[in-house]
Amino acid sequence: MIKQSWWKILGAILLAYTFTAGFLIKVPHVGNLYGSIRNLFFHVPMWFGMMVLFTVSVVNAIRYLSKPSIRLDIYSAEYAKMGMVFGILGLITGSIWATYAWGEPWSNDPKQLLAAIALLIYAAYFILRNSIPDMDKRAKVGAVYNVFACAMLIPTLWIIPRMVESLHPGGQGVEGNPGINGKDLDPRMRMVFWPAVLGWTLLGIWITTLKIRFSVFREKQLANA
Repeated sequence: MIKQSWWKILGAILLAYTFTAGFLIKVPHVGNLYGSIRNLFFHVPMWFGMMVLFTVSVVNAIRYLSKPSIRLDIYSAEYAKMGMVFGILGLITGSIWATYAWGEPWSNDPKQLLAAIALLIYAAYFILRNSIPDMDKRAKVGAVYNVFACAMLIPTLWIIPRMVESLHPGGQGVEGNPGINGKDLDPRMRMVFWPAVLGWTLLGIWITTLKIRFSVFREKQLANA
C-alpha cells in the first residue's frame, strides 16, 4: 500500500512544507513586492503544474489517435480538466499578486491577456466535447483539438510574452517584478519554491487519478446498464 502511495505521501509532505516554510522564512525585499513575494510559492508552481497536466493530457490524446481507447480518452479529458483548474487558480493568485505589485488586479498586461486566451482555448475544448453526443466521435474530435490547444500554449505563454513589453517577469518591460526569475532567485526562496512546484504538481496528479477512477467506473456502469 505504501509502495503504491509513496508519491501521494511525498506530495502531502511537500505541500505541508510549502505552507509552513513559505509563510515563515525570511524573504528578501524586491522592488515593491514586500510580503507579497511569498505568492511565488503558490502562483508560479500552479502554472508549472498546469503545464505538466496539460502535457500528460495531450500525450494521452495522441495515444488515443494512434490506438483508440475509451480509457485513454478519459485520461486525456480528466488531465485537461485539472490543468484548467490549476490555470484558473494561477490567474487568480496572479491577480492578487498584481494588486500589490502593479496597483490593480488586471492591467491588461500582455502576459495576463495571453494566459487568459490560452485558458479560453481550453474552455472551447470542453464546450466542443460536450456538444458531441456520440462517444467515439467526441473522443476523436476532442483528441485532435487537444493537440491544437496544447500547441497554442507555446506561443501564448512562452514566446509572444517575451517579445513584447510587459510588466510581468520574462517580458521586455523594466517596471515589473525585478529579480523574480530562476537565475536571480534568492537561495532561501529556492529551497521552498522547487518543493512547492513538485508538491502542487503531485496534488494535481493525485486528484486527477481519483477523477479518472470515478469516470472509468461510471463508464462501466453505463455500459452494463
